[in-house]
Amino acid sequence: MSILIVGGAGYIGSHTAKLIAQSGEQPVVFDNLVYGHRAAVKWGPFIEGDLSDTALIDRVLREHTITAVIHFAAYTYVGESVANPRKYFRNNVVNALNLLDAMVDRGVRDIVFSSTAATYGDPVEDPISEAHPQLPVNPYGESKLAVEKVLKWYAGAYGIRYAALRYFNAAGADPDGEIGEDHTPESHLIPLAIEAAMGRRPMLDLYGTDYPTPDGTAVRDYIHVTDLAEAHRLALAALRQGTPSLHLNLGTGRGHSVREVIAAVGRAAGRPVPFREVARRAGDPPSLVADPRRAKDLLHWTPQYPDIDTIVAHAVRWHARPRNEPAR
Repeated sequence: MSILIVGGAGYIGSHTAKLIAQSGEQPVVFDNLVYGHRAAVKWGPFIEGDLSDTALIDRVLREHTITAVIHFAAYTYVGESVANPRKYFRNNVVNALNLLDAMVDRGVRDIVFSSTAATYGDPVEDPISEAHPQLPVNPYGESKLAVEKVLKWYAGAYGIRYAALRYFNAAGADPDGEIGEDHTPESHLIPLAIEAAMGRRPMLDLYGTDYPTPDGTAVRDYIHVTDLAEAHRLALAALRQGTPSLHLNLGTGRGHSVREVIAAVGRAAGRPVPFREVARRAGDPPSLVADPRRAKDLLHWTPQYPDIDTIVAHAVRWHARPRNEPAR
């Protein structure tokens, strides 16, 4: 019996595959390698393929005796989703339907779905609970919310059991240094700051210094990627124990400003981060922090690496590896 990890060659998917393997189960990675990396597939078999290939999905479910699915595969760039929404709805929604239909046809009931805090849209409370209105302000968030809604109806009609996990800011790298964050293009603050500190880019742009926050810069909730992976493992265990559905925020419940992150990177790298202050980006709210109490109550999940210095130190160690090593 195996667990299918769709998008398992990507950042969070590869860390989850490692934890699944360590728990004694067989991860089967399915990825089209558009953003994933073959070198990150270190645990279990790998099938290169796309969710648009319905025959291949069915064959994988059958041949590998798949009993559950963890679904990460999605396009995730907010700006691109605004410029090219059909790309996002086709990949994130239509392809998710292909996967769900194959699961229904093969009798696979349990799925953990990688959702996002972007389904909430502009925050009206801080921290944000699962009861917050879901009013996305971009096609990326809308596509993830659409799949959440599909899951609800599939649960009622076909007996699908699901967990929709709404991430805040994934960060860090595998504590053992085996895998880490490798996006092209890179858009996340911590790796961009690390690249600037290491001289791999000339400067980090700090967007906005006039927010109504303690130091004027935007505040975000950073959650270690290994803690995210563990939440997926626990969510799947809960489904298998009969939990019908879950909608959970994944974060630490503590926010850190851009200036705080820059300082943490400087401490971990042993050199300051060169940066320049520029105007705010449109649509960036002052603060996005999770209320993670429901995940802690229902999954008995507590982040093991909640400290921003630890998160950043693991990321720095990953990015400081010799550059002739393969991307993972």
